[in-house]
Amino acid sequence: MMRPFVLAALLSACSQVHAQSPASCETTVDGNDAMRFNVTEIKVDKACKSFTVKLTHSGKMPREAMGHNWVLAKKADVSAAANDGMKAGLANEYVQPGDARVLAATKVIGGGGSTSVTVDTGKLAAGEEYTFFCSVPGHWTIMKGKLTIG
Repeated sequence: MMRPFVLAALLSACSQVHAQSPASCETTVDGNDAMRFNVTEIKVDKACKSFTVKLTHSGKMPREAMGHNWVLAKKADVSAAANDGMKAGLANEYVQPGDARVLAATKVIGGGGSTSVTVDTGKLAAGEEYTFFCSVPGHWTIMKGKLTIG
């Protein structure tokens, strides 16, 4: 049996190590066949020089039927970027080539798939309203969330 003071010292040491751990500069977002992301808000630590989003698809349907991507834009640009992405089609991952409003985007994946994108946080401003969304037609109004830097 461990003595109480030894246990307290170990717990204290663990909490100090945890408190000194660097900021997590990555996250995983999952999409499914019900057109939902499992995350509605992502907070990026301002200490992160870049931030990686791993997108997974826990559904079973193929990308042509129920594919998802992860796109980042300023909140004010989401509707226009999504509508132009719809016109760009699946061949362009539902993102208009060269669209400056799109700050980051993954490929479209189907059930069981995964992909990732790394965002240069130097291009993002604290206090700005950012939205992440799936730009597959009909998805962006439901599959979206807020990204903040802080």
